Amino acid sequence: MPYCTVDDIKSKRIPEQTLIMLTDDQALEQIDTAVVDGIIADADEVIDGYLRGRYELPLATVPGMIKTLSVDISAYNLYGRRSEFETPKTVNDKHAVALKILGSIQKGEIKLGAAGVQSPETATANDGMLMNAPTRLFTEEDLSRY
Repeated sequence: MPYCTVDDIKSKRIPEQTLIMLTDDQALEQIDTAVVDGIIADADEVIDGYLRGRYELPLATVPGMIKTLSVDISAYNLYGRRSEFETPKTVNDKHAVALKILGSIQKGEIKLGAAGVQSPETATANDGMLMNAPTRLFTEEDLSRY
C-alpha cells in the first residue's frame, strides 16, 4: 500500500498544471499517473529503509506523518525528473526536513504512534532470540576429568 497518492501530492505540494508538466512525457496534456506512482514507490522505499528494523513492514496503517513525508520526498523527486524546472525552495526545504525526521525515527527519537504500527520490541511474533552455536569441543564429562 503506497504511503501517499497522486491526489495527496496535488492537494498538498504541486498544482495540477505543474504536475502535468513534470510527468507528461507523451505530451498528452494530463498527469501520467504511472510516472507519479513510480516516484511514490521510490519515496516509500526510502522511507522503509529508515523504518526497517524499528517497525514491522509493511505498515498496517499509514500514520499521517509518514504520508506527509512521502508527499515531500515524492514532490522533490518529481521536480528532479525535469532539469529545465527549478525546484522551489519550499520543496527543497521540505525534502531536507523529511530526511531529518526519518533519521530521528530511525534513531528512536521520534516514535510513530498510530494504530496498527508496531515496533519489533512490541510485536508478539518475534518474542525470543534464536542462536546457533557450534558443537562443544569439550563436553562436561571431558572437563570433569581435570
